[in-house]
Amino acid sequence: MIKKIFFIPTAVLLFSACSHNNQLAEKSTKDESLNKKQIILSYDEYKKQFDTKNQKVSSKPFNTNSYLLSKQYESVLSNNKEEKNISNLTSQLPKKTQVFTDFYNEWKNVKYKMGGTSKSGIDCSAFTQKIYKEKFNISLPRTTITQVNVGTEVKKSELIPGDLVFFKTSKTDKHVGVYVGDNKFLHASIKGIQYTSLDKPFYKKNYWTSRRIMN
Repeated sequence: MIKKIFFIPTAVLLFSACSHNNQLAEKSTKDESLNKKQIILSYDEYKKQFDTKNQKVSSKPFNTNSYLLSKQYESVLSNNKEEKNISNLTSQLPKKTQVFTDFYNEWKNVKYKMGGTSKSGIDCSAFTQKIYKEKFNISLPRTTITQVNVGTEVKKSELIPGDLVFFKTSKTDKHVGVYVGDNKFLHASIKGIQYTSLDKPFYKKNYWTSRRIMN
């Protein structure tokens, strides 16, 4: 009888131990399985999984750093978008530069005339109006003080060919030209149609603002 009483607790303990070991084994297997799902991908590997066609991650990793990785990748996408916009702007530069060269060759012998709008004489705002209408089919207002309200303002350091540049040449007089790149602008000056550097002391001192009419 004593042997039986002694055997039963021992059997119970052995059974409990086996059961506990089985539970530990199962838990270990689950943990290993979960860890396999929680593999942290490198940034480059994560980037490769991005599906550009559907704009989503095809196999997003399940781990505590996934949110951070997502934010990092969103930042990359945002930068790529900005680079793409800049690329779109700069891709048109050679074409625009040639347009300004052609227009200059057509008008280079025309003299300046206040209020003039033709090749018998033209002023600065009529000249910019002509360029935009004849070369880009864009209608600008007639005067400098009305053209300065068109488009969007841009910093001098961010100018691209086609932007209008404005100057306050006196307390009452305003002047306008078209930026053509290489820190130069094309305009109808009192000396005639010409290219001028923005660093020329007179224009550098009297620079006012710039406006972007087209991309």
